[in-house]
Amino acid sequence: MGTADAMLDMDLSDLVSRLDESLRTEDFADLDASENGLQVDRHDDSVTRVAFSVDAAVETIESAVDWGADLMVVHHGLSWDGIERVTGRHHARLARLLEADLGLYVSHLPLDAHPDHGNAAGLADLLSLSGREPFGALGGESIGQRGRLSTPRSTEAVHRTLEEALDHGGEGVQVLDFGPEPIEDVAIVTGSGADWFDEAVDAGVDAFVTGEGKGQLYHQARESAVTVFLGGHYATETFGVRALATVLENWGLETTFIDAPTGL
Repeated sequence: MGTADAMLDMDLSDLVSRLDESLRTEDFADLDASENGLQVDRHDDSVTRVAFSVDAAVETIESAVDWGADLMVVHHGLSWDGIERVTGRHHARLARLLEADLGLYVSHLPLDAHPDHGNAAGLADLLSLSGREPFGALGGESIGQRGRLSTPRSTEAVHRTLEEALDHGGEGVQVLDFGPEPIEDVAIVTGSGADWFDEAVDAGVDAFVTGEGKGQLYHQARESAVTVFLGGHYATETFGVRALATVLENWGLETTFIDAPTGL
């Protein structure tokens, strides 16, 4: 992240419109509990510096304020099916945003799903998957990707790639090693993607990569003979915001990525 060659001021409304169009925000309005798009406005409509992070939390908001950001772009925002009360954590987060006149833009499922800049796309890039197809069906959209390793690889080799690259906060990548050797076909849904395991089984893949699992996933994987990699919710969802930061740099804005790994 850094400074573009020619720094620009962009109207917040124009920037939001460009992001919404690129991410197809409106197409996910009825699918996502997150209120995607601009969640917190700012008094000054001019934007020069944009901070990116996975989560909108006091820690990341304070870091964005310290850096002098005009806008924060995150994957996990503040409003999920609306905000009923502005108390406790909601008050602490909103108060700091408003005090600093720091806008907040959120992209949850749209950023999971984006074929080029999305979280699943970034993880597919990391694994060098080819022949990619949409995966992870949700209400007519797909929030993941499926593809083939260019060269079949052992479970150990895939695990090592994920361990070395993912920002798992030292917690490592869990493996449910029940699938065939070597691995060739892989399906991905980042974050909390265990609900799409049966789709992976139906697709006939060798391995399924997601962030976090559920208790029943162990036996599902064992009985289905599919290997599962659990890279961590946070770790598998840094790709999208990082990719968006590069997009905005190309639009002439200064960006930074605020890393706050949770180990979860």
